[in-house]
Amino acid sequence: MEACRLIATELACRRGGRLLFRGLSLTLGAGDVARVAGPNGTGKSSLMRILAGLLGPFAGSVERSGAVALLDERPALDEHRPLEGALGFWRALDGGAALPLSDLGLDDLADVPVRYLSTGQRKRAAIARMLVQQAPIWLLDEPLNGLDTAAVLHVERLVAAHCRAGGIAVIASHQPFTLPGMTELRLADYQPPHEG
Repeated sequence: MEACRLIATELACRRGGRLLFRGLSLTLGAGDVARVAGPNGTGKSSLMRILAGLLGPFAGSVERSGAVALLDERPALDEHRPLEGALGFWRALDGGAALPLSDLGLDDLADVPVRYLSTGQRKRAAIARMLVQQAPIWLLDEPLNGLDTAAVLHVERLVAAHCRAGGIAVIASHQPFTLPGMTELRLADYQPPHEG
């Protein structure tokens, strides 16, 4: 796996005229994992998009060394194509990594159009899409939504293996996520004082 690093310095995020957080700094290197915690509306998804480079911070900076894979509510899979074809598009674009359908219990859904997949199946398909990318930096926004207990354990094992191999993972999740050595980043610690 290519060397990776993710450094956020004094980040601030403003959405809809409201400052969600400020002064957030984070340094992660190979093998590190962090969980972003906070209630709805505190900026977890915005932070993930800032870390991915898809949203500019209101203040501060992000440095990345290594490719980034973002898993969020948009799986970026063609709804009208069968799952295998939708993932195959990305496999060809990202350099031919093997399709991990059986690894995620999706092999019997290869011919099913993406639009017919359940919430949990879509989430597992999105994880398969992320695996195909072979990026060393994983940004996982609510990766456990819609997953049953067995799938949750499988995702935890995938993330642990990724970090053991020298990758980085940042996880924003309302559900408990169990990984050894995980740093917890509480957005409440970075919220500006209320005005008035």
